[in-house]
Amino acid sequence: MIRFRERNKISYRLAHWPIWIFVFFIAPGPLTFDVIQTGFDRRAWAWLAVVLVATGIAGLRGRLPGVEPKPYILRFTEDKPNPLYRRVCYTVAWSDLITFAVLNLSGLIYAVATGLWRLRQIYDAAYFPMAATLWIPGALGMLPRVKRSTKGEGAERRYFYGAVWAVCFAEPVLGALWKLLPRGHSTDVIQLSVFAAILAIVGFISSLGKLPRTRVIAPGEWAVSD
Repeated sequence: MIRFRERNKISYRLAHWPIWIFVFFIAPGPLTFDVIQTGFDRRAWAWLAVVLVATGIAGLRGRLPGVEPKPYILRFTEDKPNPLYRRVCYTVAWSDLITFAVLNLSGLIYAVATGLWRLRQIYDAAYFPMAATLWIPGALGMLPRVKRSTKGEGAERRYFYGAVWAVCFAEPVLGALWKLLPRGHSTDVIQLSVFAAILAIVGFISSLGKLPRTRVIAPGEWAVSD
């Protein structure tokens, strides 16, 4: 007999809250760039306080994915309305994942091609326009896990978690290389090669369903099955 949790444990709900704190905190990319480069300032602390309060209230009301009192999806591919809070959260998460990865990749390519670092200028000019190109289709329900129905979750979630794994492996490695290696053209080439390779390799492994939550869920399977 298939058993599934009727309610989420407090520890489970609390474990998911920091994820959404992070997702919304880094959403203003240029501010995040400054935090990484020079540390927290008044703007960053103020924004963090706003995020903590907003996500805390949403979490207490069960309006964050994974922080709900009980699981929203019990059967994958079940045709249920996708609540607004899930659509907003996953839209912002998609924006974070894609925008940071694309801009960092663009900055690395520019540095290798010209010998000049213009990553800050790239963020100032392109971050919010690029993010908006994801917020708009998200608002229209055109992104995986952001559609008006949860019917496609069994397949769509693999794209989301594949992107999460790829970016969350690649970005910390890039940050470590940027901190540890001396500045120079050869370093730029190494950083670009490693960053692009991690994105490609992890993305490929995810496409095979070999990483957690990246396999396709068959119609009717219970949420507890993965």
